[in-house]
Amino acid sequence: MRQMKQSMGWKHQVIPGHMLAFLALMIMHQEETKAMAAEIEVVDGPNDEGEMFTRPGKLSDRFPQPYANEQAARYANGGAYPPDLSLITKARHNGQNYVFSLLTGYRDPPAGVSIREGLHYNPYFPGGAIAMPKMLMDGAVEYEDGTPATEAQMGKDVASFLSWAAEPEMEERKLMGVKWIFLLSLALLQAAYYRRMKWSIFKSRKLVLDVVN
Repeated sequence: MRQMKQSMGWKHQVIPGHMLAFLALMIMHQEETKAMAAEIEVVDGPNDEGEMFTRPGKLSDRFPQPYANEQAARYANGGAYPPDLSLITKARHNGQNYVFSLLTGYRDPPAGVSIREGLHYNPYFPGGAIAMPKMLMDGAVEYEDGTPATEAQMGKDVASFLSWAAEPEMEERKLMGVKWIFLLSLALLQAAYYRRMKWSIFKSRKLVLDVVN
């Protein structure tokens, strides 16, 4: 919960175009999410005159797209088209650790390894060469609660956020599972008690066979 709030806060500082127009009410209070969503300008329309207009964001709005189209996305990322990362923690083995290692694993290439211009060396990425530059730097953001903005802390926050994005209903599903286990346990106890009452007379009775010669 704490990491989710932190990740929401610093994403808003670094990449406002990626900020959610709606946030899960399980993460923050509804008033907090409404206030954060209202800080984002959302394109809506058309109006009565047939023109598009901007308005403050609402919780029911969709994620704003960071780029207008694929060409703009490739141009801004050195020719590479950014993938959809909303399911990255589910698509990779040990997903959260993979994301954390990838974000914090940028290194200088070792001796004998050459990296093509425009790529960056990262041993946690398949092939070791990745187009995405290093995104996390110590002190790049400021946490509202005074948490030190270290590279590792920001990496944990990003991994936690992407894990939630992949399964936003996970907490609700687990809570529902606990409720069902409780109800089934009561039903099992009731069934066991009824069985004992119903069949105890048959188990405790004694049959006497009187054979008449």
